[in-house]
Formats: sequence, structure tokens, C-alpha cells
Amino acid sequence: MSTPDCVVPDHFDGASWEAIEPLVNALLSRRVDSIGALERWVLDRSDLDAACAEARAELYIATSCDTENKDAEAAFARYLENVAPRLQKAEFDLDRRLVGLAAEFPLDEQRYGVMMRTKRTQVEIFRDENVPLQTELAKLSQQFGKIAGAMTVDFEGKERTLPQMKEFDLSTDRGLRERAWRAVADRRLRDRDALDDLYDRMISMRDTVARNAGFATDADSGAFVKYTFKEKGRFDYAPADCRAFWAAVERHVVPFVRRRSEARRRALGVDLLRPWDLAVDEHGRDRLRPFDGGAQLVARSLATVRSLDPRLESMLARMTAGAAVADAAPGTPCRTEFLDLDSRRGKRPGGYQYMRDRTLRPFIFMNAAGLHDDAMTMLHEAGHAFHSMLCEGEPLLDYRHSPIEFAEVASMSMEHLSMPHWGAPGAFYASQADVRRARAEHLEDSVTLLAWIATIDAFQHWVYAHPGHTPVQRRDYWLELDARFGRGVSWQGLEDARGWHWQKQSHLFSHPMYYIEYGIAQLGALQLWLSSKTSGEKAAVDAYIRALSLGGSRPLPELFAAAGLRFDFGDATVGRVVEAVEREIAD
Repeated sequence: MSTPDCVVPDHFDGASWEAIEPLVNALLSRRVDSIGALERWVLDRSDLDAACAEARAELYIATSCDTENKDAEAAFARYLENVAPRLQKAEFDLDRRLVGLAAEFPLDEQRYGVMMRTKRTQVEIFRDENVPLQTELAKLSQQFGKIAGAMTVDFEGKERTLPQMKEFDLSTDRGLRERAWRAVADRRLRDRDALDDLYDRMISMRDTVARNAGFATDADSGAFVKYTFKEKGRFDYAPADCRAFWAAVERHVVPFVRRRSEARRRALGVDLLRPWDLAVDEHGRDRLRPFDGGAQLVARSLATVRSLDPRLESMLARMTAGAAVADAAPGTPCRTEFLDLDSRRGKRPGGYQYMRDRTLRPFIFMNAAGLHDDAMTMLHEAGHAFHSMLCEGEPLLDYRHSPIEFAEVASMSMEHLSMPHWGAPGAFYASQADVRRARAEHLEDSVTLLAWIATIDAFQHWVYAHPGHTPVQRRDYWLELDARFGRGVSWQGLEDARGWHWQKQSHLFSHPMYYIEYGIAQLGALQLWLSSKTSGEKAAVDAYIRALSLGGSRPLPELFAAAGLRFDFGDATVGRVVEAVEREIAD
């Protein structure tokens, strides 16, 4: 927000370099001759960062919501071409000046230590020659979004987006499930070569970025892996910890997943479990129907968090202002300045929460199609929004965002803590039988996800350790990982779909080396769920709010500790969580 002393004017275009440059130059040339003057400089720089971040957010949101909007696409492309590279260089110059000034006027370590650790690292790895490469990578990510957003299937007499096709995965008609699954797989394979080519270009550029910054591939890790650990501020764990996580998943999660798959095969009465058999209710019940349309999704999410804790409801209610959700007719969509929830042609796939950092307006984007998973996505992204809103009183932008490993605890915990309230008045399910079923499915999915996370993380480590590999070699390694971590289904006759199944994971294209965070966070969130069962729900929510209010102002292990959690994703924690979930499902 603008303050009387803020260098950023109220009407400021953070997507215009002509508006940004004078403020950057003023900060670079301002006289700083005391610790107090440096602290004022830091606050003014934070205000400028927030205004620029919000401008980028608005451009990204516009292209996500409508990948076919030529004006939005062109505006974002102009920003990526003309503003982002200059802003990246300006941020380095400001970071470098801050590091130099802090050496002359030492800032309080307790208050500024986490921020300064990050700034020193950013200065260390910045290279001028990487700026155009990173600009091109951002454009390639935009290209991926356009390819993925255009994927639709003509099925059962109607054009449908891929998120909308998930409804058929839940059909009790096995023949229908198979036809739907094959239609989606065939549609993805139509863009296989284009996505392979796109990913090859991304890998090569990312490897060059890392080598330019002084990193090299060796027997331990790829150059880009090492660069990413620095760039993402992973100060509290290393690639060796990721390998330990994979081993723990292989030891504890994979046997659990395959036991569940075998039980599913027997319950379905089939000789072989196939990919289209993994989502349907194994007892032949119709799919869960938690809502119909984005407006109902909002109303029922509000009822759920209202039952959980009124503090959470008040935050979600801020985001639903202007949404006509009361008594909304089935199928009514929801699209406001805070929310864009329903799947439609031309939307980028996936979901996210994006905080507009200057005006403090969170935004939730998703592709809802009326499924239980969509209800979980809404609660998940609401958790991110709660995190953002609980930090909005923090004047430093750096501390209004936490490390992703803890940011995902905020979102995943909201899924788990809300479970007892899915059947509250006005919430997702009127039947307690549906609530029990949904909880069992959700817990099973939460643990099963750990195996997919290990697969994606191990895949990326290999990809960047072998940057010159071919698409066929990439496919072969993916198949090795599927044999190691997969669910034990038969892919007979589906070899191409299996070999390129990795292309469905958008993070590989748009957010490289970003996925292990979900595993770390899932284990933290499940710990908090266990705490709610032993220490009481209110105590768990209190700990949740207390920890989230810290934002990113403390190191990662301290953020976990503030919520009463262990920062650990090795054998002991994975084993304890899997055992508890399996016991809960049995109960």
C-alpha cells in the first residue's frame, strides 16, 4: 500500500519501464548514511517491488484466464520483452547496493537476517548474460500455456476441456471410462512432439543459465539443480535429502499404494487394473457431487471454513465479495476480481493463488468441473490466500511470502483440517456416508501423491544431470521411474501414453525443479492433521494461524516449529505418516 513517505506514486504503472526507471535510479542514488536511513531505503524499495510485482500478476492472470485473448497475450509478451529483463537487472543493482550498504551499516540480524541471506545469494548468482535467456524461457512458458489451454476433446457429442473430461474417470461404466481416458491420452499425444521440442529447448537454456552462473554438472547433481537450490533459497536441505525422500517413499509409500491398488482390483472384479480404473469408486457408487458450478463451490467452501473457524471464514468472505453465491442455481459459474473458478475452453490448466502485492487483493484461479478434487483445490488455494492475508501487515514484501515448502503447508493443511466439516450445514456433503467416503479417498490420495512427487522430482534431477539427452532416453528413464514408484497398473497396448505421461505435469515446463516442495509440505500438513486429532482442532488451527502470520521472516525449520511440526521428510516421518493414514482409512 502507498504510504506518505513512499517513493511510489498512487497512480503508478508497474508494467511500464518509463515509470519504473526513475524510481530505481532514485533508490540507487539516494544518500544512505545510517542504519535508520538504510531501513527507510529498504521499506521504499519494498513498496516499489510490490507495485511491480502486482503489475506482472495482473498480466499473468489475464493470459491464464483467456489464452485466446490476443490483446492480453500481446501485452504480456511486450512486458516480457521490454520490461522484465530491465527490471531483473535493476533488482540485481538494488540487491547489490543493499548488500554493500548493509556491510557498512549492519542491520539487525533477528529482523533482517533471513532477507539478507537471500539477497546475498541473488547477488552471487546473477549474471547479465542470463537475462535474455530468462526472458526467452518466460516466453516459452507462455507458449506451453497456450498449447495446453487449447487442448479439448469432442466426446459424447460435446467439446470438453481436459479438466471437464475428469468427470468420466469416475463413471461406474468401465467402457465409458476407457473411451474417455483414451480420448484424453490421444489428445495429449497429438502435441507430444511439440512439447518434447519445447522441453528440449527449455532444458538447454536452463543448463546454460546455470553454467553461466558458475555451476557444473558432476556425479552428485546437474548444474541446473545446483543453481536452482541457490536461486530458490533452499538453504535448509540439499539434493541428498531429496534422494533420501525418494528412498523413504519407495520403502513406505509404494507398498501402501500397491496394496490399495490390489484391493481396488479385487473390489472391481477385474483381472488387470488399468489406468482408467484408478479414480472410480471401487464399490460401484456414483461419483461424489460436492457442488455444481463455481458459485456453489464458493458458497459451500464458505460453509466449510465457517464450521472450522470463524477467523478463516472472515478471510474467505473478503474474497467472495461481489460473487453472487447465495442460492445460486446449479451450474452458475464464478468469475470476479478475486476468483475465476470454472473450467472452460481457452483457460490455462491447473490452479493457483496469486496475491496482488500492492493492493493486497488475492486471486484464486482454477478449472473446476464439479469434482471432489475441485473442492480440495478450492480449499487448497484458500489456504494460500489465508497465508497472504495473515502477512499483509508486514511492511517488507520479502517477508509477505514464505518459502514454498512452508507456503504449501498453508494450503495442504486447509484440505486436511477441514475434513470433519465437509458435512457441516451448507457445506459439500449432506450425507455423512459421503463425508466418510470423501475423507478416506482424500487421505489415500494424499499419501499416493507422495509417490507421484518422488517420480517428478527424481525425473527432474535426472533431466538436468543429463542435459544432452534425447526424447527417447527421457522416455526410457520415465518408464524406469514408473516401474519404481508407479501404482502397479497394466499399460498393455498404451506404451506411448505411458512413456509420455510426464507431459501432463505443467510444473516441468513452467516451474522447473518445483515439486519436492509439495512432498515436504504434505508431510508437514499431515503432521498438523495428526496434531488436531491428539491435541484438539482449535489448538491445531491456532498453531496454523500463528505460523502463517510469520510469513517468510524466519528460516524454514523455525516456520515448521512454529506450527508444532518437524522439518523432516526422511524415513522416520514418511513411515509414521503412512502408518497413521492407513490406520485411519481402516477405521
